[in-house]
Amino acid sequence: MVIHNNLSKDIERVPTDTMADVVELRLRDYFKRKSFKPGDALPKELELAEALGVSRNVVREALSRLRMLGMIESKKKRGMILSSPDILGAFERILDPLIMTEDALKDLFELRLVLEMGLADILFINVTDKAINELEQIAKSEVHAPMEFRIKNEIAFHGKLYEIAGNDTLKRFQIMLLPVFGFVIKMEKEVTYGKVTHRDLVELLKKGNKDDFRQGMYEHLKPHFDRLKK
Repeated sequence: MVIHNNLSKDIERVPTDTMADVVELRLRDYFKRKSFKPGDALPKELELAEALGVSRNVVREALSRLRMLGMIESKKKRGMILSSPDILGAFERILDPLIMTEDALKDLFELRLVLEMGLADILFINVTDKAINELEQIAKSEVHAPMEFRIKNEIAFHGKLYEIAGNDTLKRFQIMLLPVFGFVIKMEKEVTYGKVTHRDLVELLKKGNKDDFRQGMYEHLKPHFDRLKK
């Protein structure tokens, strides 16, 4: 009687890569080795197919994947060129709390907390009197406000902090995470503040230093950090 306990060690696994997978990887490697830059023209499909020893259909599928990632694009009279990929584009299209698991939402919410803890240094470089005045108005208007309005103010206040930071990628990422932030707060049934309020954070921006603000932000977000431990 043959025992099959070590079958996975005795038989070689079948590769799951398709030809298009392999061609995609080869093209990526080719672009790097040849130091292609955004705007550089790429070889034609037929040339690539002949060089790789595959059909044009396989090359076309691999190129289509790179096009979906924003790595290449087609230009009139120039053909395919390497483009500067939109690193957040694909993430932007799929980030929807309604189709994500609770674990995924929790992970993204934790990411947002970490980002906000790291804003202090950039904020103190870019903050202006005008920005502080705008933060003050948001903070003042949330006192004794209904739940729905307080959620909007919570999002508006933290969104303003990202705007002050002045980093376009960071701001765009924050906007992408807004639905997650709002969704989690609604699940909690209330807006929970730490012992440091939005008004306190504004005062720290006006009169404190980046270390004071970083500690204040931690105290402000502490209820969320505590909830993640449960």
